[in-house]
Amino acid sequence: MAPAASSAPRLLRAAMLLLLLVAAGRRAAGAPVVNELRCQCLQTLQGIHLKNIQSVKVTTPGPHCDQTEVIASLKTGQEVCLNPTAPMVKKIIDKMLNKASAN
Repeated sequence: MAPAASSAPRLLRAAMLLLLLVAAGRRAAGAPVVNELRCQCLQTLQGIHLKNIQSVKVTTPGPHCDQTEVIASLKTGQEVCLNPTAPMVKKIIDKMLNKASAN
């Protein structure tokens, strides 16, 4: 009985470690993948209301990704990818650039 009892804490520790690793690796749905050598935006939105946006980051095509990516940081702390060809997104980018140049 002693060998089974001593392996139970090890198994529990291993299970807890696995749980922590899985929890740490999870990301919010719709959030871009960060620090990867590939496109960060797997899905895009056609637009979002300007009042919800804190900042916008535009990434030009490069060796990591062959498309322009627009990532909006929302006031809630969440990040979402926007479709750079959507008319509403183009207006958002123009307004954010004008806001930044006015400051």
